[in-house]
Amino acid sequence: MAHHKSAKKRIRRNQRRYEINHARKSRVRTFVKKVERAIQQGDKPGAEAALDQAAPELRRAVNKGAIHRNAADRKVSRLHQRVKALG
Repeated sequence: MAHHKSAKKRIRRNQRRYEINHARKSRVRTFVKKVERAIQQGDKPGAEAALDQAAPELRRAVNKGAIHRNAADRKVSRLHQRVKALG
């Protein structure tokens, strides 16, 4: 257990940042799942529309520090490849 005032504050801040980042990552996963569901169904226009929504969400998570830039770029790239392969 922390004894110093600054250490107690750091614990509170870490918990708050965890909650924010966790929610943001969950939101990103939801958008990615929408793209993957459309790909599975073979719905190219739907997959493209979902990808147009998912890519900015991934970029936003990077800007907020929730996920690493390379991880987001890799996810977008792989989704683009799979959508392009449809039809």
